[in-house]
Amino acid sequence: MIGYVTLGTNDLPRAAAFYDALAGEMGTPRMMEFETFIAWGTENGPAGIAVTKPYDGQAATVGNGVMVALEAKDKDQVHRLYDIALAHGGTCEGPPGPRGDGFYAGYFRDPDGNKLNAFVMGEAAA
Repeated sequence: MIGYVTLGTNDLPRAAAFYDALAGEMGTPRMMEFETFIAWGTENGPAGIAVTKPYDGQAATVGNGVMVALEAKDKDQVHRLYDIALAHGGTCEGPPGPRGDGFYAGYFRDPDGNKLNAFVMGEAAA
């Protein structure tokens, strides 16, 4: 099981504003914060997400084919998360909509270019 996912950033304050907005919609608080690292999650909760300036001091870069999926409560929250992402410097990678039988998602990149999606599956995707 995944405990948390960490994404690189070259601008921690910008990344913090982006992820604070998404986490706020999902009801997930910051749980750790250091000079170069911020994490959102809940103790003993589902997997969290973090952003960090790379430990080696080099520029953060995105992984081709890497994506983090944020599980939404319903299709309306998929739309809200997608809209929040774009309003906070994210870019569209595919607007919310059905993506196959029982899967509904919206795709976007954060301001550093990391790819994410918000999704629901099963009855919530109907």
